[in-house]
Amino acid sequence: MILSNVRLQEALKSGSLVIEPRPQPDFPSDDNIECPYQTSAVDLRLGDEILCFRKKLPVSIDLRVGGFSALADAISERWRFPQGQPYTLKHGEFVLGRTLERIALPIAKHTSSRPCLAARIEGRSSYSRCGLLVHFTAPTIHAGYDGIITLEICNFGPYSIELHKGACICQLIVEEVAGIPFRNDSQFHGQRSPDGTVDNQQ
Repeated sequence: MILSNVRLQEALKSGSLVIEPRPQPDFPSDDNIECPYQTSAVDLRLGDEILCFRKKLPVSIDLRVGGFSALADAISERWRFPQGQPYTLKHGEFVLGRTLERIALPIAKHTSSRPCLAARIEGRSSYSRCGLLVHFTAPTIHAGYDGIITLEICNFGPYSIELHKGACICQLIVEEVAGIPFRNDSQFHGQRSPDGTVDNQQ
């Protein structure tokens, strides 16, 4: 069952869904501030960091010998948004971004009446119609996850596309999980950077 915008806000109030900072405003208004709550999703913004892959390295990636975070430093470099300046994503270019927001989907206790939630990330149609693919092969955010969301971003369109820090680049669709799952955290649980760097304080 996909949560409506009303149920999304209820989940944020109850703590079964955490989005920090919390998307605002809660409702559409006449002051030209866009409401991030669509009828069945909430918009998330692009954070302050892009991970760019170094080109023409004599590298063949074998993920069986280590997770992505172990490779990231060797094959990529970080790019941070200068004040007010966009990142220009050229045709055919692939980068990793991050959400400005931290997402948490706490696993409810078996004695709790609070629902357990999972989610998925999807691109926004205004970007996709220009050829921008966002989070296109790994959209699932599992129950129990806590961290920022790394965004796989690729420009398949014919023109360069400007990526701006803070732009609403994707949407979070939240669903109720049947039953209470046991924990099985991924390698990216607690990540705070597109390279998969994990906050060990989690």
